Amino acid sequence: VTESKAGIAVNNNAAGVLLTLAAIAGEKQVKNQVIVSRGESVEIGGGFRIPDVMRQSGATLVEVGTTNRTYSSDYESAINSETAAILKVHPSNFVVDGFTHAPELKEIVAVGKRHGVPVLNDLGSGCLIDTRKYGLKQEPQVQSSISNGATLTLFSGDKLIGGPQAGLIAGEQKWIDLVSKHPLARAVRIDKVALSAISATLVSYLTGTHEKEIPIWTMIALSESNLADRSENWRSKTGTGTIERSRSTIGGGSLPGQTLPTSVLSIDPAGKIEDFVRALRESPVAVVARIENNRVILDPRTVLPDQDDAVIEAIKFALNKSE
Repeated sequence: VTESKAGIAVNNNAAGVLLTLAAIAGEKQVKNQVIVSRGESVEIGGGFRIPDVMRQSGATLVEVGTTNRTYSSDYESAINSETAAILKVHPSNFVVDGFTHAPELKEIVAVGKRHGVPVLNDLGSGCLIDTRKYGLKQEPQVQSSISNGATLTLFSGDKLIGGPQAGLIAGEQKWIDLVSKHPLARAVRIDKVALSAISATLVSYLTGTHEKEIPIWTMIALSESNLADRSENWRSKTGTGTIERSRSTIGGGSLPGQTLPTSVLSIDPAGKIEDFVRALRESPVAVVARIENNRVILDPRTVLPDQDDAVIEAIKFALNKSE
């Protein structure tokens, strides 16, 4: 799937980063400095920050460049006899716009090769398909990271991959062997059920059935006409609301700021709006709506097609309870 020669799965991507850094640049290693762009020294969610993860691994953080602009020459200038690796971190849960610059991965790889320094590429949410097909901006693909020469590529098994929570490390065999033999690998290993689930998820990409079998891609791939028909079906069967054009946010710690066009059911409940959305949550099948401009918004893109009947019943339940 990734076109890499080897790989290992752990229980989440943060664990993968910690394990990789400990194995390559831990305090017991002769070389333990890891170079990171200052603009990529990020918080990856849940309060876990790259500098903190690096500190726990025993590696020494060496920041280069500035928050908004870093060049390949910055990495090259920082390399010395203590440099163990270069770490590139994709900002998968935020965007910095304006006066910015970051070197392409292949430029960083070229610097690493000139000095015999491995390049670790943390893609965060990870992606195995071209997101431009769905009208989204191009998200870095795992395959591109491998083909552009990253020594190891790290990414999540959930989020855009769409499997269970997991961390995946793909790359060159000798480096995968080094990581997998580190004592910490046992502590962060993935359990058998999750391993089976992530394997099945990856197989769906191989067979080209990911749009049918992986919920996030099923939702992203839904056509505007499908969404319009379904929201109208919700309206006609509940006898409430109006159909409005809106935008679906991808969310889930990936594709920050990107949205897709959709048609939503917009409801102006007779009673208090807070009571109506609470009733939706308290229905036999809980439904979580969002509130915009004092109206309850239900977006069919966030609901799998075979769950439509449950949404319709939840709306009826909330209408009856709020009367």
